Amino acid sequence: MAMAVANHRESNDNINRHLDSSGKYVRYTTEQVEALERVYSECPKPTSLRRQQLIRECPILAHIEPKQIKVWFQNRRCRDKQRKEASRLQSVNRKLSAMNKLLMEENDRLQKQVSQLVCENGYMKQQLTTVVTDASCDSVDANPQHSLRDANSPAGLLAIAEETLAEFLSKATGTAVDWVQMPGMKPGPDSVGIFAISQRCNGVAARACGLVSLEPMKIVEILKDRPSWFRDCRSLEVFTMFPAGNGGTIELLYMQTYAPTTLAPARDFWTLRYTTSLDNGSFVVCERSLSGSGAGPTPSSAAQFVRAEMLPSGYLIRPCDGGGSIIHIVDHINLEGWSVPDVLRPLYESSKVVAQKMTIAALRYIRQIAHETNGEVSYGLGRQPAVLRTFSQRLSSGFNDAVNGFNDDGWSIMHCNGAEDIIVAVNSTKHLNNIFTSLSFLGGVLCAKASMLLQNVPPAVLIRFLREHRSEWADFNVDAYSAATLKAGGFAYPGMRPTRFTGSQIIMPLGHTIENEEMLEVVRLEGHSLVQEDAFVSRDVHLLQICTGIDENAVGACSELVFAPINEMFPDDAPLIPSGFRVIPIDAKTSNGQDLLAINHRTLDLTSSLDVGSAPENAATASNPSSRSILTIAFQFPFENNLQDNVANMACQYVRSVISSVQRVAMAVSPSGLNPSFGSKLSLGSPEAVTLALWICQSYNRHLGSDLLRTDSLGGDSLLRQLLDHQDAILCCSLKPQPVFMFANQAGLDMLETTLVALQDITLEKIFDESGRKALCPDFAKLMQQGFACLPSGMCVSTMGRHVSYEQAISWKVFAESEDNINSNIHCLAFLFVNWSFI
Repeated sequence: MAMAVANHRESNDNINRHLDSSGKYVRYTTEQVEALERVYSECPKPTSLRRQQLIRECPILAHIEPKQIKVWFQNRRCRDKQRKEASRLQSVNRKLSAMNKLLMEENDRLQKQVSQLVCENGYMKQQLTTVVTDASCDSVDANPQHSLRDANSPAGLLAIAEETLAEFLSKATGTAVDWVQMPGMKPGPDSVGIFAISQRCNGVAARACGLVSLEPMKIVEILKDRPSWFRDCRSLEVFTMFPAGNGGTIELLYMQTYAPTTLAPARDFWTLRYTTSLDNGSFVVCERSLSGSGAGPTPSSAAQFVRAEMLPSGYLIRPCDGGGSIIHIVDHINLEGWSVPDVLRPLYESSKVVAQKMTIAALRYIRQIAHETNGEVSYGLGRQPAVLRTFSQRLSSGFNDAVNGFNDDGWSIMHCNGAEDIIVAVNSTKHLNNIFTSLSFLGGVLCAKASMLLQNVPPAVLIRFLREHRSEWADFNVDAYSAATLKAGGFAYPGMRPTRFTGSQIIMPLGHTIENEEMLEVVRLEGHSLVQEDAFVSRDVHLLQICTGIDENAVGACSELVFAPINEMFPDDAPLIPSGFRVIPIDAKTSNGQDLLAINHRTLDLTSSLDVGSAPENAATASNPSSRSILTIAFQFPFENNLQDNVANMACQYVRSVISSVQRVAMAVSPSGLNPSFGSKLSLGSPEAVTLALWICQSYNRHLGSDLLRTDSLGGDSLLRQLLDHQDAILCCSLKPQPVFMFANQAGLDMLETTLVALQDITLEKIFDESGRKALCPDFAKLMQQGFACLPSGMCVSTMGRHVSYEQAISWKVFAESEDNINSNIHCLAFLFVNWSFI
């Protein structure tokens, strides 16, 4: 330290000296330094002209050479840089010291836990004939109903609060719970914190400790405002609050949390929260459930909730030397998993899920606020961080409200043509007017939603695909309809103003969390009117969107894509009616996966009832149960009173269409081959792809007497590659009453302006206009009779509505056996469009 001070003094001495005309070093006078500092504060790096102007304007600098003035500014900038670097290193050193202290404390705690386990192990060896309960778990919940006799008096509540404090501290810093390190969350200097989950204890529990550059009282304020950071929290109401001595307070709380899917009821909690300070300057906020299922609000308002139990949990915030705080977080709850279908049990009986949703989320949110407070986070469009956080919270809560459909929010279930797979709920105008006064002209909002099981589909990959390839599943006209309802007087039912999507989707980032686990962005969908008089009117649709959990390596509770149409002006108080997708991974469970969802008739299984190939009969049993997930889809549609039934029918049809599209996408992105799809078959070297290419070429030669490919002797991957790279468009469609395309080479995909995933949703007749379909009929009959047909020049239509001309088209039957087998089976129909081009 003394050497650093000496160096600093020497640096200051050097910067304040200059060479005079005789070549000797002379110190700058105080007046000269002040004049230079004034210029430096305005312009740290002045130009040569500015330095000459300075000498002319300040007579006291007249006898100093311009070169010496330049050297002074160079030294001054260097000194500033050194100061900033020294300050940064001091900050890093403080953080590392605090983290080291935290790790040492964690090491001491683990040593105590090891000693305790060794003692217990020795005792168990001596008592082999006695069933011994794990002491670490018994101490957590020795008597959960102990507070019945005292909960009605302030003195009794204080006694409960003190006991809650002691039990919480024993979990946060002691060995009351058998903690194990959370998988994938290793501690280190650059980590968010130290994370652990419980094993062998009542309920599910998670623990975290970390360093945050915020003052303790600010952290207490943030953590107590649970709806601001806990996205599953619907509401938190303080019923009673009174002082408890030492500046502490006791509060009686009622909290409601959302259900993550449509398959389970929501949860509520009736708890006591104790806020106090300790003798060492630390602050504690601890909480536990109070007994009695009828406690809290009236039973009618809680009819849609299952009462869950919070065991002693809370936050310990300790001031850190040099600023900032060390936080210990414990979440220990019992979510009553018996009340949900078996397939969802892992979500309610997993400590890892609690850690992801609550413990890690709390610490991440505090770190986000700290970075924003320190000016380390930048956002787009000039918006303040607090405003963008509000938008994210509103999108999330609006989507959760739609998924849960609470009666006290105005939601009621309505029928939709006897549909059993999709739930349709309607919300009254009264509720809408309470929240969105600008939508008072609407009759309400209708929501169509469904939940389903996914097998072997990575949630991050699926959501990332849905975000980047919106045209694969969304209908632009429906988006345009939802956007039009945001403008008073601009209401239009789908189809009244024909518009098509140009295929261009522009994603404009607004902001993201410091670890990129959540992104907020504006999406512009470029539309084009099909009516001539509206050709120059913009039909673009703007969406506000949040996307979470698209990093496959990140530790997250789920992956989500939630969006809502917005006005292009994007005001801060813009009304939001969110829709979207949520994919929740489910841990492995030993029960039979075939019967898991049979108890709920509203559940769809995306891995069944698909006519894309013959999967092995034991495919379901051979699949890995650990790669299951639950997909929840919810779409909201505003409506006018006289159009409610029409919008309900449209909503059902649209959501079924989305489900069908997502079904194909899910199978295409699945890394396993258990559920075959052409998206996965066409990889080079795939036996199915090579076989199909061989059948196409053999059948072409059989019917037309010539080779489709120029090279005679081809096989394996080479044949498939030449077929995919063929200059003419080659497409195959299924043999059904309404033929659907199942394969195309790259030229075919380019001609139809589509992808392999979306190809399976295109019928043969869809690519022809009315005149083209009439001309195709006699040729199609000829094709079915003699096995091939040559079509004259004509036109077809791409999926984007563009017309395509071709010089000639050839169609033939593709047989699934060798050419010399007279009993060959017809596999599909192939079409080849020669010299095609867009008009």
